[in-house]
Amino acid sequence: MDVQHRQRETARGRNGMVATSQPLAVHAGVDVLKAGGTAVDAALAANATLAVVEPMSCGPGGDVFALVWDASARRLFGLNGSGRAPAAATIGAFRDRGLARIPSLGPLSWTVPGCVDGWFRLHERFGRLPWPALFEAAICAAGEGFLVTPVIAGMWRDAEPLLAVDPGSAATFLPDGRAPRAGETVRNPDLARSLRQIALDGPNAVYHGPIARELAASAERTGGLLAAGDLATHAAQWVEPLSLSFCGFEVWELPPNTQGVVVLEMLNILSGYDLVSLEPRSADYLHLWIEAKKLAYENRARWVGDPDMGGPWVTALLTPEHGERQRKRIDPHRATLGVPATEDPTRSCDTVYVTAVDRDRNACSLIQSVFHGFGSGITPEGLGFVMQNRGSLFALDPRHPNALRPGKRPFHTIIPAMVTQDGRPVFSFGVMGGDMQPQGQVQVLINVLVHGMDPQEAGDAPRVRHDGSSTPTGDAMHEGGVVHLEPAFGNEVAAALRRKGHRVETSEGGYGGYQGIWIDEETRTLLGGSESRKDGLALGY
Repeated sequence: MDVQHRQRETARGRNGMVATSQPLAVHAGVDVLKAGGTAVDAALAANATLAVVEPMSCGPGGDVFALVWDASARRLFGLNGSGRAPAAATIGAFRDRGLARIPSLGPLSWTVPGCVDGWFRLHERFGRLPWPALFEAAICAAGEGFLVTPVIAGMWRDAEPLLAVDPGSAATFLPDGRAPRAGETVRNPDLARSLRQIALDGPNAVYHGPIARELAASAERTGGLLAAGDLATHAAQWVEPLSLSFCGFEVWELPPNTQGVVVLEMLNILSGYDLVSLEPRSADYLHLWIEAKKLAYENRARWVGDPDMGGPWVTALLTPEHGERQRKRIDPHRATLGVPATEDPTRSCDTVYVTAVDRDRNACSLIQSVFHGFGSGITPEGLGFVMQNRGSLFALDPRHPNALRPGKRPFHTIIPAMVTQDGRPVFSFGVMGGDMQPQGQVQVLINVLVHGMDPQEAGDAPRVRHDGSSTPTGDAMHEGGVVHLEPAFGNEVAAALRRKGHRVETSEGGYGGYQGIWIDEETRTLLGGSESRKDGLALGY
């Protein structure tokens, strides 16, 4: 890659490492590692701190997913910490309100927040430090205050109109009537109180105790459907990860209701091409990548929904025969315009991703989100955090695989990832950003596994994003979608893609946020990369 495009140096460490999108959260995780905590302990401490310092992206009101490599068991575990639709959330309930789709904002978009129970199950199985110790840095930041970092300040400023609508959100997140600027100090005493309750009572605080009571009361006051019984019956689920062999490595993702299978199908399609000979910034490579993305997202729209509704189709997408069939649909010289709707989310997903590796080489790949920036826009009274709006991804068409049903989990965009080789982890990573996540993961994987880039170089490389040919509700867009290129690709690449029939735009933003740790067993060294488009860093010791 060009030297001038590299933004940061690769982080290095021997004993442990944490990478995420805000420095205070990274230091919270590293401090936990130094205190004898596991990779899971470190990731949870970082995530809890992110709930304070990046509140538009994550927090107790959202969901969580994780992949964990247990070094003692020498195997990978998957956790689905997403919540379900309320018992009262039926298609009829929305039609009775005269709604053709689920609102993206407000209490009707709420599902049960699965985050805290997910945290607890991860710690119960893989933690070493006492549960309350994981919240010390977060409680301190919320109670005593923290300095707002630049990228997060911009995200906060963009959300001012949304936050001003809800009194709880305005009081909590618009001190002095506006979003805080970069470098200003912010306190959130309500969130400090909520985190203390969670540290003291664990998930009981959120699903049975004082936080649960306020969530149910807030839904009732504002016309929502979430009830105390929905919270009381929630439980995170341990799941078997999916994998695909690619370039001599095993790439691992979580099964539906996440879109992890999309990453694996894209790799399955692309594995039939001589990727080594294709320069990663070339129009020929990007064309194949775009066409593989279209085909994989076609299947995402057709199949991905609640994990309880999975079936043989999941593994069928990962067979060599399926990859060959899909490649036959790709014209190496011309863009396909007739691919059906791919259901790209209409707004970006504000998300946090954390990866941590400890001295024993346990590895945690964790992702957490409230979906859109500041989620539903609703901050229940006295809690200090917003509720997610994941329910807005349900369809109100009963024939749809992601159709709303009481107790059902919605389609989820957030996906942690892991790569192993010869029965050990070598790369723990993720890419944030809604519909961009599978696209970003595949680009990073090809940069690392095919072209040999180090984890920082792979994240700094310019990215491409393809927006599909329709919205989730079927509204028409440009046939064949739109290809967005970061400016570093240059005009010649854009012109070559246009000659192949692609509609191409150059834009600065919308390419996700990456973090990754490479585990080099030969040198016993950890190499870390952190998204140069975000505020965070990778830090080892």
